[in-house]
This record gives sequence, structure tokens and C-alpha cells, in this order.
Amino acid sequence: MSWMAAAHSQHVEWEPVLVQRARDGDVHAFERLYRENVGRVYALCVRLTRNPATAEDCTQDTFIRAWRALGRFEIRSAFGTWLHRIAVNVVLSRRRSPTSTEASAAAAPVPGSGRAAAEAEWTLDTPVEVAEIEQAIGELPEGARDVLVLSGIYGYSHAEVAGMLGVAEGTCKAQLHRARALLRGRLDRETAA
Repeated sequence: MSWMAAAHSQHVEWEPVLVQRARDGDVHAFERLYRENVGRVYALCVRLTRNPATAEDCTQDTFIRAWRALGRFEIRSAFGTWLHRIAVNVVLSRRRSPTSTEASAAAAPVPGSGRAAAEAEWTLDTPVEVAEIEQAIGELPEGARDVLVLSGIYGYSHAEVAGMLGVAEGTCKAQLHRARALLRGRLDRETAA
């Protein structure tokens, strides 16, 4: 077993212990869970909102909601997946809010997002920089972007994404197909320029 696999294995073994301690009121255990997950939650929020300041607010709100709902978390589930579901709900709730006056900012490069190019299912003749991919993803329509981020980048199944977004699974598949086609077109134009 490689050292990375061993480290991941240890993380998985300790996570339920930390969650249980946090459920019992141990603030330090929750802080450790926060430190382990905040980067991934922020990356998801910034990809969905396209605005770093809004993403920070959504990330903070995600962890506040997680702390309050920790008693309802089923320890046999993955804590990170549960946090992602909360984060998606926070972002969608913010979008639906009538007081939401967020400006659409250009997509910000997300630290540690180099996997985006490797995990997406498109091919290009010319190499494309990660920042160009992030920008192209940020320019997609909201529904298509949400599905691409959750399914194409984070690897959630169509059923999971449909559940998170509150849409039919067929809609999720159609949005992913649309997102990939739009993204491929935008990136092809970028490389041709």
C-alpha cells in the first residue's frame, strides 16, 4: 500500500471518530473536520457561484448548517459527501433568494483544481490551461455548470446530482450533455484563436 493510500485509509478510519466526538459536543473535533474539508467545500462553492466572496459566505454557511445538523448525520455515510450536499443547498438557496444581488464574476481559478482537465470527458488537439477550463466552466449556464461540476468534476452519479439539484435524472443527463458540448465548443474556439 502506498503512503498516500495509507494516509487516506487513516483519514477514513478517523473521520467517524471525529464525527461522533463532534456530535457529542467536542468543538475541537468539529474544527478538525472543518480543516480537513474546508478547501473542497470552498472549491465547490466557487465553481457553482463563480464569485470568491460569495463562495466564502456559502462555505461558512455550509459549516454552520453542518454543525447545527450534525445530530442527524448518519455516520455510515461519507462526511465530505454530506457537506457537499449542504453546500449545494446553500448555493441554490442563495440563488433563489429575492434579496440576492450577486454579480456574476468571472470564474476564479480554484486552487488544486488541476483534476478538472483530467476528469472531464472531452478531447482537444491543443493543450488548454487549467485556468482556461475553469473560465469556460464558469461561463456555462447555471444548470449546465452545476451538473458538470457535480458529475463531471466531483464524480457524483446522475441520481446523486439530480437529488442534490432537485431535478429529474433525465434532466441531469441532458444538462451534462449540453454542458460538455458548450464547453467543448468554447475551448475549441479558445485554442483556435
